[in-house]
This record gives sequence, C-alpha cells and structure tokens, in this order.
Amino acid sequence: MKIATWNINGVKARLDNALTWLQAAEPDVVCFQEIKSVDEGFPKSAFEDIGYAVATHGQKGFNGVAILSKRGIDDVRARLPGDDEDEQARYLEADIVGDNAVITVASIYLPNGNPIGTEKFSYKLAWMDRLAAHARQRLALEMPLVLAGDYNVIPEPNDAKNPDAWTGDALFQPESRTAFRALSALGFTDAVRACYPADDVYTFWDYQAGAWNKNHGIRIDHMMLSPEAADLLTACGIDRDTRGWEKPSDHVPVWVEMRV
Repeated sequence: MKIATWNINGVKARLDNALTWLQAAEPDVVCFQEIKSVDEGFPKSAFEDIGYAVATHGQKGFNGVAILSKRGIDDVRARLPGDDEDEQARYLEADIVGDNAVITVASIYLPNGNPIGTEKFSYKLAWMDRLAAHARQRLALEMPLVLAGDYNVIPEPNDAKNPDAWTGDALFQPESRTAFRALSALGFTDAVRACYPADDVYTFWDYQAGAWNKNHGIRIDHMMLSPEAADLLTACGIDRDTRGWEKPSDHVPVWVEMRV
C-alpha cells in the first residue's frame, strides 16, 4: 500500500496538479492538508472519477484536511480530541483495510504558530500536546498507525538549507522541536529520515525570494509511523518535481510504501 501526504494549498486552485500527480504516482491513500474548502465545496467527484473514496473535514477559506483512498474508508473520525472549543479543521483520521491488516491513517495540519509570543504560538504548543496525548491512546491499541501531514516543525538544523534564517520562526523554536521529539519518543518512526538520513531533503520551498530555484527548502511534512506501521515500511520518497510545475503548491508530496 502506498500512502502519501501533500499540503495542496487550496484544492480548487491546484485541482489539475492534484489529478495529474495522482494519476502518475498512483497512491492508494492520500492525505491532503490546507484544502481551503468547506466539505460541500470540495471537488469530490473529480477524485471519485479516478477511483478514490473521499473523506473531508473542511473549513471556509483556510485550513481543512482530507483523506482519499482507493481501498475505501472506514470509521472516519474528525477533530483532534482534547479541546471541545477548538473549531479549526486540522485533523482527520480513518481506518483503511489492506490486504493483510487494517491501518489507521491521520491527515494532520498542525498550526503554524507565528508570530512567537502570541496566542498563536501557545495554540500550536497546546495542539501538539493534544496530538501526543491522542497518539498515546492510539498506540495502546497496537494497530498500524500513520500520522501524516504538514507539521509546521523543522525538527533539526539539517532539515533546513539555511537554519539561521529560521531562528525567529515558530517552526524552528526549541519548544516546537521539543514537542516533536516528544511525539517521536512515544515510539514513532520518522519515515523520511529512516530512508534518507542525508542533508538537502526538503518538502517545502517558500514562494518568496527564489527559494525553489536556490533550493532554500525546509522539511516540515512528515510521516510518523507507529512501531507496528514501521515494521511494514518498505520504501519512501518525496516527489519534489511537483514544486516546479505551473501554479504549484509550496509543499510537495511525501509518500511511504508498506506491506499492508
């Protein structure tokens, strides 16, 4: 089973790119973030026409997550537990039935957190605490679990071409990075780093200052695998060529292949 994640940065604006990539890459399951669409406005039929079942947790104008699957989608669960007053559409999980096992896949759009020193940064850290608490509960079920998405966290200096440029950004603060390590410490494997330990492995290039042409990238899109999922991992990759397409997202797809 091939499982992918992509912050699409507006599903309607990037629909042609999304369909082109899906038909070429042929993932079984895709997690989209930042769909920027309410559920009723999501172009569901365009994806159903090429064989995907669709689940969305949308929000008008910004945020929003989706899961697409060629294997069907069971037991869809929207919203991250832990704060009943949180109305931002940032978390969606579902069970996918494979040939050999049932796997839980979550599409995550973690808060950006900028500017530092504001309630936005506090919200980011609180959200990460909630994610870790929920992940701990899911781990207790001992089922394969993939937490896929845009984490808005640069875990280590070698995850940025120019780490000094990010020292004042919420994505690279010690608190953000510590929270990410706390999630890893629960037993999750960072799939991309497991496959590609070298530098110059990025998933995001800003639209500004020629970042793409200069390869001034950062790695903030992650696929975190539970121990049961990590045991099934056979390959992973980053489809960075999509960043060079016309009207691209500033993120690119990340994927894993698993014996599921």
